[in-house]
Amino acid sequence: MDKKELRKMIRAAKKEVSLEEKLRRSEPIMLKVEALPQFAQAETILMYWSMDDEVQTHDFVNRWYEKKRILLPCVDGDDLLLRQYTGPECLVAGEQFGIGEPSGEVFADLDSIDMIMVPGVAFDRNNNRMGRGRGFYDRMLKSTPNAYKVGVAFNFQMMDEIPVEPFDVAMNQVIVED
Repeated sequence: MDKKELRKMIRAAKKEVSLEEKLRRSEPIMLKVEALPQFAQAETILMYWSMDDEVQTHDFVNRWYEKKRILLPCVDGDDLLLRQYTGPECLVAGEQFGIGEPSGEVFADLDSIDMIMVPGVAFDRNNNRMGRGRGFYDRMLKSTPNAYKVGVAFNFQMMDEIPVEPFDVAMNQVIVED
């Protein structure tokens, strides 16, 4: 199956699951992230502010932003800028997708990022990730080679194998519901 077909298949599967169900199914994933030694040791973590069709992160981000430096991506043209999340009041609607993005100064010390929690359309057993196709995360992940990269996904997003291209960045680990 090529990337286009796989994205279409996963998009259809996501539509079958209500937002309430996604919230319920996200909790065990987030508990597994919290249990990681890499998470416990991390001081600076890049997460994401979830869209309705992704593993839900809003409660998780709000639970941790006062204990760790939590960064969220902000879309800037074809790139992601990072800004620190300082609470719900810092969010503004993003320019391209309307996703909540923190306002404030751009965070540029990419070497200090200890861990990255990464969304994706699909992942496979070899920790490969397939995104939405614009390359935002792959470009950003290449500039953070020392960060521990954790993909998070619902069970139906995990495949035996997905198409991989030379520019795709693999995860260190992928966490699903079970």
